[in-house]
Amino acid sequence: MGYVSENIIRDTVNRASTGLFQLAYKEAVKPIVFDQSPDEAHDQMIQFARVTRNIPPLMWALRAMIDYTDPILETQALGLTFANPFGLSAGLDKNCDLPVLLENAGFGFETIGSITSRPCAGNPRPWFHRLPEYASMMVHVGLANEGIGVVMPRVEKAYLNSSTMRISASIARTNDALVGDIDEGVEDYAKSFRRAADHTHMLEINISCPNTTVGEQFTKPENLDKLFTKLDTIERTQPVLVKMPSDKSWEEFKELLDVLAAHNVQGVSIANLRKNREGLDVPEDWVGGLSGLPTGELNNSFIEKTYREYHDRFEIAGIGGVFTPEQAYAKIRKGSSLVMFITSLMYRGPQNITVLKRGLASLLRRDGFSSVAEAVGVDVE
Repeated sequence: MGYVSENIIRDTVNRASTGLFQLAYKEAVKPIVFDQSPDEAHDQMIQFARVTRNIPPLMWALRAMIDYTDPILETQALGLTFANPFGLSAGLDKNCDLPVLLENAGFGFETIGSITSRPCAGNPRPWFHRLPEYASMMVHVGLANEGIGVVMPRVEKAYLNSSTMRISASIARTNDALVGDIDEGVEDYAKSFRRAADHTHMLEINISCPNTTVGEQFTKPENLDKLFTKLDTIERTQPVLVKMPSDKSWEEFKELLDVLAAHNVQGVSIANLRKNREGLDVPEDWVGGLSGLPTGELNNSFIEKTYREYHDRFEIAGIGGVFTPEQAYAKIRKGSSLVMFITSLMYRGPQNITVLKRGLASLLRRDGFSSVAEAVGVDVE
């Protein structure tokens, strides 16, 4: 059908539809959503996706109205071609319910999970608290998911059926009462890794979930090396990223990158939820990590430093604080080839993917770039 950006009628319809979606979300949908607890709103959103994905005319209409396509957004990263650099970060679609909806909305990729080798009930609820004054969410899910045996067949189906959206699966260590020592943890990761090998476009290894009973044991260099020494023995062809922690000094962060550089790892996702609440007025009894805007500046500093020292070794997927095209563009200019987000969907609405894509295309053309790849890392000396 060609690109929306190159067809004046489709471009006009897309622009008008996106504006109507924005208005409807702000004035009608968001007040209803925010009148519920965030846990209830999350569960209803997943149920809505399960119903609507089975209504082809509705999915066609969604694609026709808000999927903005533009050749300048197409990019190469991790040996893959992406229709655009924007993806859903792990943590929202725990059991693979959203791929049909997200592809028709125009996402470039989605990260499903995190998925674990055994089913996880997650932490006691509530899992979420809203912090609208900071454009943030407090997240304390604890890797709730139905387990690799149940979720991976759905992931495989999404992988095989996807036409424009790339599918990634995030794998984490099981968070339950059966957790053992480091060797048990290595085998737990390996079991999920074997099941997912060659059944997605890419894989993400989550070593940094801050809401588990045993903590982040694999953010210690010696344990990380042990984990990837094992994972390196498992045959697979798709690229692998590692979800990095944000609560480290640069020296500690660099130690982890040095370990990963010695293994079969193609990229890093920077970074996971923020733990430090300094400067924020957050109730003490709210447990979990911070998402959204409070993560932006910290994550961007790690992106920039990682690109400066490892751009010839790792591709970077930047996460955190992406609400506007300018914020996404800043991550790209600091070294991110791909950009992931979740929280802005809650505060801005699902059409924000279109706002981000259209805005990024405009910023790239303004600055004389002909592709996303040309802009990656240009602000890093």
